[in-house]
Amino acid sequence: MDITRKNNIHVCGNTDAFQTIVFSHGFGIDQTSFSAVVPSFEKDYKIVLFDNVGGGKADITAFSPKRYEGLSGYVTDLADIIQQLSLEHITYVGHSVSGIVGVKASIQYPGLIDKLILLGSSPRYLNDPESGYIGGFDKHALNDLFAAMENNYHAWAIGFSKLTMRNEDRPELAAAFAATLEAIRPDIAILVAKAIFYLDCRQDLEKVTIPTLVVQTAEDIAVPPDVSEYLEAHIPNSRRTKVQTHGHFPHISAPREVVAAIASFL
Repeated sequence: MDITRKNNIHVCGNTDAFQTIVFSHGFGIDQTSFSAVVPSFEKDYKIVLFDNVGGGKADITAFSPKRYEGLSGYVTDLADIIQQLSLEHITYVGHSVSGIVGVKASIQYPGLIDKLILLGSSPRYLNDPESGYIGGFDKHALNDLFAAMENNYHAWAIGFSKLTMRNEDRPELAAAFAATLEAIRPDIAILVAKAIFYLDCRQDLEKVTIPTLVVQTAEDIAVPPDVSEYLEAHIPNSRRTKVQTHGHFPHISAPREVVAAIASFL
């Protein structure tokens, strides 16, 4: 399958630039979520955008439950995109779970990525009382979440969008997120959501060898501050910055702050 069609890849910006920025979206949204961020980097960087299989305008026939029941399929997809487009000198910006995809790709494919930017990412969403780790969810909360998805996906998408987007004074943001969620086949959304919320990648963090920026919002129901502090403490050569907006999607709700954070790191 042609990878450009498979992942709905778009290359823009300065295609002759020495450095490349690869933007990768999180669960329930697509590459258009970076539309307010990309223009600030188009003059000086080659920009690569794509949709993860199962969402956006990626080829739905490429979706396989076996391949995407964990993160390994997405890690391989990312490596394939970078290698087949012959991309070099890459800063990878991964939102939410795609940040962890970048973490894993940087470990499994040394030299593939030069810098990592983790935007609202988490190595584990489930609390681990034995170790004292706070991920933000307990087993009961996740069971309720998946039951809601299975019982009435439409109602769940609307409610989940409001909880995670926040910014109640701009309801159009949550409405837009709900629309992209509802565009995903419910069976695919449930499978991918389980892969995300049950992941535990804490053991990978110490293996990261490239400069890493951790971006935390002021209040994120999916990724509490404890998580970003954990990432900074366990990823060598990392630093953390906070953007003053609420919700799980700072690149949508506060793009100028995210642009400033990325530009400073670059």
